[in-house]
Amino acid sequence: MKKDFYEILGISKNADAAEIKKAYRKSALKYHPDKNPGDKEAEENFKLAAEAYEVLSDPNKKAKYDQYGHQAFDGSGGFGGGHGGMNMDDIFSQFGDIFGGGFGGFGGGGGGPRRAKGSNLRIKVKLTLDEIANGVEKKVKVKRKVQAKGVTYKTCSTCNGQGQVMRVTNTILGRMQSASTCPTCGGSGQILDKRPSEADAQGMVLEDETVSIKIPAGVVDGMQLKVSNKGNDAPGNSIPGDLIVAIEELEHEFLKREGENIHFDLYISFPEAVLGVSKDIEAINGKVRIKLEEGIQSGKILRLKGKGIPSINGYGSGDLLVHVNVWTPKTLNKEQKQFFENALNDEHFVPSPEKSEKSFFEKVKDMFS
Repeated sequence: MKKDFYEILGISKNADAAEIKKAYRKSALKYHPDKNPGDKEAEENFKLAAEAYEVLSDPNKKAKYDQYGHQAFDGSGGFGGGHGGMNMDDIFSQFGDIFGGGFGGFGGGGGGPRRAKGSNLRIKVKLTLDEIANGVEKKVKVKRKVQAKGVTYKTCSTCNGQGQVMRVTNTILGRMQSASTCPTCGGSGQILDKRPSEADAQGMVLEDETVSIKIPAGVVDGMQLKVSNKGNDAPGNSIPGDLIVAIEELEHEFLKREGENIHFDLYISFPEAVLGVSKDIEAINGKVRIKLEEGIQSGKILRLKGKGIPSINGYGSGDLLVHVNVWTPKTLNKEQKQFFENALNDEHFVPSPEKSEKSFFEKVKDMFS
């Protein structure tokens, strides 16, 4: 079971952005590979801290994590396999500025070059309610920018392969040193040397690739999943960007989703309500037969436990709520009309709700409790 991100950084869920950054810097410096050469446990803790910071420092990701936990990002849509394929170069390319001037790239004794990261790609995947309930693997075709065959790069002379340029400015507090992305190479540390004819100005070509996306059960409309390293390449010795997958839930013909619960409107005739009846109703994985007792009232809600959407956190499934509606005929023939006119004075047709019958407002309250 994956360790809680807040626990990894030693902070509370109410920590603000400054506290999160401070906690990450403290943890990263403690377990930094330059301070712990050859220590695999320290390296693992360093990666865990970076993974936690990647989520908690982003308001959107933090909100999803607070609501759904690790399931919001796990599998193909998350950090994948423990750290989402994150290696030391990933971490330094994304969070190197956190460490300040005290440390540099991994294994470089504080001065190693940083690897640029390619841009992300974004796609939308439409899912049926059945696919959301059961989880699904989708294969999608994406156009990615990749380095052309035969392209070569050379070290950028402006930054000497660092991807950054250092600037020193005089302030009232003294001389301040700051780092910024190299304007010549864009942070990659390398510039184009030999470009094939089909490549663009950065040595890239567009290439179709089929990507397999494992989508866990219980995702919600608007949720974004991440497939690591399936975005665009960047020049030189770079890290590919990510493929961001936005979930779009398709509307079901009969079922309505509300969180993990599913609602179904069942219409029955007046004779069926009086005599009782068995009905096959729509459910996520096929039809379900239910039995309605004699004299069932319109507005009755039947709850079928566990027939809803699985929790994305793995905490069981929601319920299927069947709303019973007695259909009143709008036209009657002469004999039918005479029958109901005679029934007006029949005590069996006089409304006499029992104390156990819940009001409409009580039913709504139960439905949302």
